[in-house]
Amino acid sequence: MSAEELPAREAMEFDVVIVGAGPAGLAAAIRLKQLSPDTTVVVVEKGSEVGAHILSGAVVDPIGLDQLVPDWRSEDSPLKTKVSDDRFYWLSASRAVRLPNLMLPPLMNNHGNYVVSLGNVCRWLATKAEALGIEIYPGFAAAEVLFDGNGAVAGVATGDMGLAKDGHHKDGFTRGMELRAKYTLLAEGARGSLTKTLMHRFGLGEGRQPQKFGLGLKELWQVAPEKYRPGLVQHTFGWPLDNRTGGGSFLYHFDDRLVSVGFVVHLNYENPYLSPYEEFQRFKNHPLLRPTFEGGKRLAYGARALTEGGWQSVPKLAFPGGALLGCAAGFMNVPRIKGSHNAMLSGMLAAEHVAAALKAGRRNDELTDYEAAWRSSAIGADLWKVRNAKPLWSRFGTFLGVALGGFDMWTNTAGFSLFGTLGHGKPDWASLKPAAQCTPIAYPKPDGTVTFDRLSSVFLSNTNHEEDQPAHLKVADLKLQKASEHDIYAGPSARYCPAGVYEWVEEAGSPRFVINAQNCVHCKTCDIKDPNQNITWVPPEGGGGPNYPNM
Repeated sequence: MSAEELPAREAMEFDVVIVGAGPAGLAAAIRLKQLSPDTTVVVVEKGSEVGAHILSGAVVDPIGLDQLVPDWRSEDSPLKTKVSDDRFYWLSASRAVRLPNLMLPPLMNNHGNYVVSLGNVCRWLATKAEALGIEIYPGFAAAEVLFDGNGAVAGVATGDMGLAKDGHHKDGFTRGMELRAKYTLLAEGARGSLTKTLMHRFGLGEGRQPQKFGLGLKELWQVAPEKYRPGLVQHTFGWPLDNRTGGGSFLYHFDDRLVSVGFVVHLNYENPYLSPYEEFQRFKNHPLLRPTFEGGKRLAYGARALTEGGWQSVPKLAFPGGALLGCAAGFMNVPRIKGSHNAMLSGMLAAEHVAAALKAGRRNDELTDYEAAWRSSAIGADLWKVRNAKPLWSRFGTFLGVALGGFDMWTNTAGFSLFGTLGHGKPDWASLKPAAQCTPIAYPKPDGTVTFDRLSSVFLSNTNHEEDQPAHLKVADLKLQKASEHDIYAGPSARYCPAGVYEWVEEAGSPRFVINAQNCVHCKTCDIKDPNQNITWVPPEGGGGPNYPNM
């Protein structure tokens, strides 16, 4: 059946459609209903349930939650573990040097914050949203942006269900739904597919620095009782990464003997032989870390791209018919490794401007006041103070760059910077060097006790995709993939992917590019790091991907 012969999609009308049931999307929905109870709001979420695709450290600054749900402390919320001990270390291969807390800029202080599962926070916020009459549709990926006759965004369409890999319609094929709206808010997280489409269509990145990204890998452990220290928050930088490769780690104790451990690699790294996953596993063998996990049990694994560009890279947020929120807008604070507070604040800020527009009888126009408001808001104040941390790190390497970044954050606390506002330079995909200029990295084999192989980790992510469905990882030019990604860069996709999706397999003396799409945890790293921008991630059939229980 050709596209022209497809049956028409059913359509539903709402005042506001929100894509993504993360902290930004749910905060926007809740604030809209708080301001205007009669506003019709729908939230679509590609995960099988709210929280299924949410992955974050997470230490939450409650500034956003205090405004959204002021009495949350008196409720049975997932925020139960206050930060009790805040530590920062520089690592060598065998030593850990603790930095005195007094040396750290005040904004790096985590006391008063909470260690949580952000997925469980989103599940809790979803109950708040539904109690207000907000419709939430999990398991439905927003696959297409809808436009009106003037070219303004007029809603989204969910993906068709029941398509086979070769495109034919299986039994039970159903067309997606059109969810039409006066305003559409995108809260897809880092590198969302619809956000990427609108960035190009409306030139939202013009006049801004390129967006920068990191890859965050995380495991959840239940540790032995004698190893558990509720409220301990620990961050490191340095080993196992070399001085030219940015990144760091987190380790948080919370709830019932749970420990979140994670590792972030900045995606502007140069060596195509580097594997973020293997660096994470190697990191856990450090004498500071390994004793925590011995005698414990690994419960979950996942990975996700992070937006790291900050102040300089935030695109134009408003477009005709809608706006960008949260990590789709790039509101993560890199030195603090925090974004959920700004995600909630941006959701509320956008909701306030949407509510005002609807009250004035407007629709499908540009929310220019939202665009103008964010830099003078708490979000802008948060990002302004740290705007040079990432550029300094990239320019001068870890040791000197972190020191200069810390100095700049201290001076920004006093209201000035010796550096002004630095640029980021080239995008992450352009940073890889040809393999001939780099040294291969030999990684140790996993021991199955503290360190593990990729496939056993993917198993713990509960990732599932229907095998017979169209590929959601699109390679534009397979010849280019062979000639460049393989022949020049030695196939970095097999290493940068944290889920074993990509392989180069020798067949009859010739390499063939294999895509194991069933393994995909939706981290989007391939969409970001491919040196030719030859791979595009799009949503798979609704509900596919990881199913994180409490990440």
